[in-house]
Amino acid sequence: MDTFTALHDAAKAACGAQLFTVTMLDRNAGVAWRAYTSHPEDYPVTGTKPMGESDWTRQVIERGETFVANETAAFAPYFSDHALINALGCEAALNIPVADDAEVQGTVNILDKQGHFTPERVAALEGLVADARVDLLNTFRAIRDGSVRD
Repeated sequence: MDTFTALHDAAKAACGAQLFTVTMLDRNAGVAWRAYTSHPEDYPVTGTKPMGESDWTRQVIERGETFVANETAAFAPYFSDHALINALGCEAALNIPVADDAEVQGTVNILDKQGHFTPERVAALEGLVADARVDLLNTFRAIRDGSVRD
């Protein structure tokens, strides 16, 4: 399966994506872990971040709403790795939740240059994630079950 790569390629073609990751949530452990990355040296697969309590968590994980930050100052309070993100030439972040019927299971994370995420680009990228939702959820389940490593 190549669900994540296909979505990454579609996002790059549609709007650009300097850094692209997909994270899955492990609510029991209280972490989000990276299941896919465009930058394996800087952001290796299986790297984790604590879920924690924050406005970002409430918006993206609890309410299932997209997070858009078009400058570092808007995401730095939530992303402790903002200096590394900036070093990769990214100063804008977009996090799109992927939910089943009950709750958010993971996020698609796209980062690019400052001001990159216009309303049109956000809508296009949300549309791509919505179109891939079933495949993403199936891949998440397969990874959790140990039957595939995308």
